[in-house]
Amino acid sequence: MTDPTPPIERFTSTRTIGAAASDIFAFLTDPDNHQHTEPTDWVRDAIDTSPITGPGNTFAVNMFLEAAGGHYVMHNLVTAFERDRIIAWLPCSKSSDGELDAGGWWWRYDLASHDDGTRVTLSYDWSDTPAAVREEIGGMPAVPKSFLDDSLESLDAAIRTGK
Repeated sequence: MTDPTPPIERFTSTRTIGAAASDIFAFLTDPDNHQHTEPTDWVRDAIDTSPITGPGNTFAVNMFLEAAGGHYVMHNLVTAFERDRIIAWLPCSKSSDGELDAGGWWWRYDLASHDDGTRVTLSYDWSDTPAAVREEIGGMPAVPKSFLDDSLESLDAAIRTGK
C-alpha cells in the first residue's frame, strides 16, 4: 500500500517585471503599498507607514472583507528579509494584551534579476494553519491560485505607474 499524495498547501506564481529588484523590494517594504499588490480592495491602507527594515518587524494594514465581518486590522510579522531578494510575513491577529497570534499561513516574495527586469515569485503557504483556524475562517486556501497571478499583475502595474 502506498501513501496517498499529500494535499497541496502552497501556491506559487512567477512573473517577470520590467524593473530592478531594488525598486520592487523598496516598493514592498513600504506597508502602504500593499494595497496595490493584490487584485481586490481586501487590503487597504497601512496603519503605520514606517518602512519594513528587517525580520521581526511588524506592519499593520486595514482590511475589509464582508465574510470576515467587514473592517478589521491585520498585523503582519516579517519572517524573512534579504534586501532586494526576499521578504515574507505571517499575518496575525493581535490580542488585547498586545500579543501576536499567527494564523499559520504566510506570504513571500522572492526576487531574482533577469535579462528583462526581475523575476518575482509570490508564494502563499497555509501548511501550518491549525484545523481550528481553518474551520473558523471557512477553510483553506483563503484565495485561489489565480489570486497570486492577479496579485503579480497588480504589483507590475503599480511599479509601472508609480502606484
